[in-house]
Amino acid sequence: MNRLDPEVWTRLEEARPLGENLTARLADPEVTQRLQCGIDAEGRRHLLVALDASEEEFKDNQSRGVTITTRDLVVHGQPSVRYLDLECIDAGGHSAFDIIGRELAEELSQAERSPAEIARRLLAKWRRFWGDLPKTILSREQVLGLFGELWFLSFWLLPRVGVAQAIQRWRSPFGARHDFEWRGKSIEVKATTSTRGRIHLINGIEQLLPPENGELFLFSLRLREEAGAANTLPSLIGECRGLVESDPDALSAFEIGLALAGYSPAHDDDYDETFFRVAEEAVFAVKDNFPRITKNTFVDEIPEGVEALVYEINLNTFDHLRVAKSAKEGTVFL
Repeated sequence: MNRLDPEVWTRLEEARPLGENLTARLADPEVTQRLQCGIDAEGRRHLLVALDASEEEFKDNQSRGVTITTRDLVVHGQPSVRYLDLECIDAGGHSAFDIIGRELAEELSQAERSPAEIARRLLAKWRRFWGDLPKTILSREQVLGLFGELWFLSFWLLPRVGVAQAIQRWRSPFGARHDFEWRGKSIEVKATTSTRGRIHLINGIEQLLPPENGELFLFSLRLREEAGAANTLPSLIGECRGLVESDPDALSAFEIGLALAGYSPAHDDDYDETFFRVAEEAVFAVKDNFPRITKNTFVDEIPEGVEALVYEINLNTFDHLRVAKSAKEGTVFL
């Protein structure tokens, strides 16, 4: 993920102002002339967008590490101007603030939204993660799992059930037994890069148990890691945001889900290094002779002393349980 050049802050530190003034310079002049980086007498960093008379004001102080206000500011050597002022009040968030600054610059250069709307969107995106920076990067298995869930959400659910319903059905980050749940149906999502086919890791004896009053399906996603592929975890998250942003409540729930899943955009540079190509996607009914271990597998109870059960299943020869092999067939079980 691109960031503002840290050199701009170094130069500003060398000319720190006195009193209530700010010292500022263009943040990224090759991208836009509208965004300035500023520093105040206490060394706090600011992102400043000069507003036209017709542009709306915006204020937000609900985030732990960054505030946004609209006010008249005197940038050292310049007359007083009405600015949208994003202030980083947590020095530990400087790296994230640079990412926000670059995104802000790129959005301003496109001139598709007002500065207030851009700031509102960026804050909604980052609010859930700011208080947890730095957060541990997701493991490879966690990246695969989250990618699989978001692929199912984006291409199978959202186009058919709508934004509000689709986000409401995503339950994995909130501690539910299955990744997606709604009345009468549950979906367990499994993603694999195995070259042997539909080989999936199952965690525990309850993961493939159906809901008490409904059916269970397994969404199998086979991926290939290829440098020439088009999909990364951040790019897929960006697509999801674009699909749900029309519903503020759904967008907020989506961001909460990402945070609970352990994702932070602060690590997008790392996630962007792994590209995925979707080799196959299919949905299977978990019934009849579907390969699984449950409590009923044991003649008596689970052997004493067994605290965890992890096993692999191979779905290569279970096409008779496949109910859909593309998103277009998703209406069969949705």
